[in-house]
Amino acid sequence: MFSFLKMVLQTLKVFILFTGCTILFYYGIMWMNEEYQNYHRYDEPEGSAIKVSNAVKEDSSSWFDRLLLFYLNGE
Repeated sequence: MFSFLKMVLQTLKVFILFTGCTILFYYGIMWMNEEYQNYHRYDEPEGSAIKVSNAVKEDSSSWFDRLLLFYLNGE
């Protein structure tokens, strides 16, 4: 009888620990979601931003050049 009661208490402790960690994880995820919900990734940059690359004109490139660009860049 005593070992059964000890086993029930150990199981109850594990259940409470699991429930507490699950609740903590849930509220952590909710907090991170609220932090990044108002983060505007696609706003225009401020300051002295410059354009990094030039677009390739379609008229001047052949299919072979486009194939090489695909193999080199993976795009």
